[in-house]
Amino acid sequence: MNDKLEIAVVCSSNMNRSMEAHAFLSKKGFNVRSFGTGDKVKLPGTALDKPNIYDFGCSYDEIYRDLYNKDKSYYTQNGLLNMLDRNRRIKQHPERFQECDEKFNVVITCEERVYDQVLEYFESILSFGNKPVHIINIDIQDNHEEATIGAFFICELVTLLSRSDDLDNDIDQLIVKYEEKCQRSLFHCVLFY
Repeated sequence: MNDKLEIAVVCSSNMNRSMEAHAFLSKKGFNVRSFGTGDKVKLPGTALDKPNIYDFGCSYDEIYRDLYNKDKSYYTQNGLLNMLDRNRRIKQHPERFQECDEKFNVVITCEERVYDQVLEYFESILSFGNKPVHIINIDIQDNHEEATIGAFFICELVTLLSRSDDLDNDIDQLIVKYEEKCQRSLFHCVLFY
């Protein structure tokens, strides 16, 4: 396994998909971080027009307690309390990708809109360097079942990438191999920073 592979999994402000992949990849021994890209963390509320909104610095414990106190039964039934319980065992609080100074070899996004946001972020950075970052999108629907399946797909991709001795030269062939095996289309872009 390529222990030098540094991975970021990025999704929208809900973060269920990225945290599920984070948990799964961590258990497999990968160096991974998970992020959202929105301005706030937005979780479903009891009405479609009333989401629960939190700052990225708010801990998962605080979010869990807030939803538990608002409506334990509802948030248990829709799976949010279970998701937050998992998240708080992984890390202290949600993180915003645009506020992270760490550099990654691979950034995996879970929807095309987030892929575009990540590309825009990198294009806005004025200090381009010579370290390549491979930005790859795998579309994963935003629900609990698809987040679990998506974690397997992301792990399959990361495992394939980690076996390469020369990722920068091999990535195009690896992506084609992955798409054929998993029957999933990917977007891929390489940038330097």
